[in-house]
Amino acid sequence: MHDHDHDHGHDHDHDGHHHPRPASDIELRARALEALLVEKGLVSSDAIDAVIDRYVNDVGPQNGARVVARAWTDPAYRDRLLSDATSAIGELGYAGDEGHTMVVVENAPDVHNVIVCTLCSCYPWPVLGLPPTWYKSAPYRARVVAEPRAVLQEFGVEVPETTEIRVWDSTAEVRYLVLPMRPEGTEGLAEEELAELVSRDSMIGTGLPQTPAAR
Repeated sequence: MHDHDHDHGHDHDHDGHHHPRPASDIELRARALEALLVEKGLVSSDAIDAVIDRYVNDVGPQNGARVVARAWTDPAYRDRLLSDATSAIGELGYAGDEGHTMVVVENAPDVHNVIVCTLCSCYPWPVLGLPPTWYKSAPYRARVVAEPRAVLQEFGVEVPETTEIRVWDSTAEVRYLVLPMRPEGTEGLAEEELAELVSRDSMIGTGLPQTPAAR
């Protein structure tokens, strides 16, 4: 068991990336448009927050859920995903500046993976959408490295003592995605049905997929 096996996963020096990267043109335009809409009274900040919340928790992670479901149902795709995640994810049409170098780490009965970005909030946007607020928070970034088992318990994830917890530190160069274990009792489900069981947190490692009975 290696709770503190903090896989810098290709060493997290960020190559000078000690501060969040500059905002992309798209982000800057989005912020400017948001400010203008609010200023003109055309839309409220609450409405924008609601849209963002939906994207964070629903729309964005659907891409990752489709990747996971394909890996669960297609062994050849799973192999490609684990050996060259960027290309395999690109096969499904998901790519972008925030996912140019992806690495997928697979959960197993004896290994549970969790992702974090200890220096800022690097996150695989093309497959998970916008990062949740807690992912960017200093307490999560520090504590998940120092006491991952305790942090997972706070998220409601009980990992057996015999299971190794691996913490992967995302960087500006490499973004990680967790491939969770397929829930039991899903043998007869189609790929689309499986994707509905995959939560955002299960692809970060701070959650587990739903079981059919829990839906």
